[in-house]
Amino acid sequence: MSATTARPAGQDLTSSVATSFDHWRHLVAESFVPLAAETDHPDTFRGRMRSRVLDRMAIVEVSATSHSVHRTPALLAQSDQRYFKLNLQLEGTGLLIQDNREAVLRPGDLAIYDTNRPYTLAFEEHARMMVVMFPHDALTLPPDYVGQLSAVCLAGGSGVTGIVGPFIAQLAANPELLSGPSGSRLAANALDLVSTMLHSELDMAADSMKPQVLLATSVREYIEANLADPQLSPASIAAAHFISTRHLHNVFHESGATVASWIRSQRLDRIRRDLRDPLHTGTSVGAVAARWGFLDAAHFSRSFRDAFGESPSDWRRGA
Repeated sequence: MSATTARPAGQDLTSSVATSFDHWRHLVAESFVPLAAETDHPDTFRGRMRSRVLDRMAIVEVSATSHSVHRTPALLAQSDQRYFKLNLQLEGTGLLIQDNREAVLRPGDLAIYDTNRPYTLAFEEHARMMVVMFPHDALTLPPDYVGQLSAVCLAGGSGVTGIVGPFIAQLAANPELLSGPSGSRLAANALDLVSTMLHSELDMAADSMKPQVLLATSVREYIEANLADPQLSPASIAAAHFISTRHLHNVFHESGATVASWIRSQRLDRIRRDLRDPLHTGTSVGAVAARWGFLDAAHFSRSFRDAFGESPSDWRRGA
C-alpha cells in the first residue's frame, strides 16, 4: 500500500483511520505514490494506516477490509519518484499483480514490486500487512535486476526470508522502536536485510542473468565497498573491472543514473545516516563527511543542502 505523506519527513508516527471508503480513496490518492482504490462493499469498508517515515524510507502498517488498489499508467505519469515496496503479509490473503506475474500472499509471505510500473493489489477479505518503501538507489542492485522478482511470492519461514519477515513483523508490532536515532538505525538494518534477501534470491538465478546486468551489479557493489576512498572515480572503477570508462558510463546510463551522481548519492546517504547515529554524536560534521570521501567542506555542504534541502548541522539537530 502506501505511506500517508508525499515528502521525506521526521519520525512521528502517523495514524489514519478511514471514516468512509471515499476517505480511504483520499488517503490512498495522497500517498507516497498515487493509487486508485476500489471496493464492492463501500458501506461496510473499514481501513487504517499507521506510517512512520525515516529519511527517505517509509514503514507502513495497513489494515483494511475487502478492496483493491491500482497503480495505473495515468497515475505513473503524475510522478517521477522511483520506489520499491516490500510487502509482508501479516493477516488474511493478498494478490499482487505486476509484469504479467501474480503472487498470492499469505501470512508470513513477502513480495517486492516497483512503483515505477503498473501494479494491482487485491484483498477479498480483511487483511493486514506491513510495507517497507524505499527509493531505487537505496539498493546496489540495478532496478531491472530487482524487477525480475516483482510479484514473486517469497515464502516465509525459510532461508533469509525467514529472518527478514519476523524482523519486519516486530517493527509492525512495536512502532515505538522506530523513534529517535535508534529508530533510524533499525530502519537502516531492515533495509540491509531486505537487500541481502534480494541478493540471495537473485543469486540462485545468476546463471540465467544477462552479462550486462551482472556487470552493473558488480560495479555498484564495488562502489559501495569503496565509498570512503576519496580517489574513487569512473576511471578507477572501470580499471578495476577491466572495461573502458565509456562502457562504464553506458552501464549506468541504462539504469537512469550517472556514475558520479550514484557515488555522490550513496555517500550523502551514508553521511545523513551517520549524522543521526548515536555512535557518531561526538564526531564533527566535517569528520563524518571526510569519512565518506568528502574532503572539501564547502562542496560537501552545498551537495548536502541540494540533496536534502537543509544543512548538515540542521539535519543533525533535528534528530
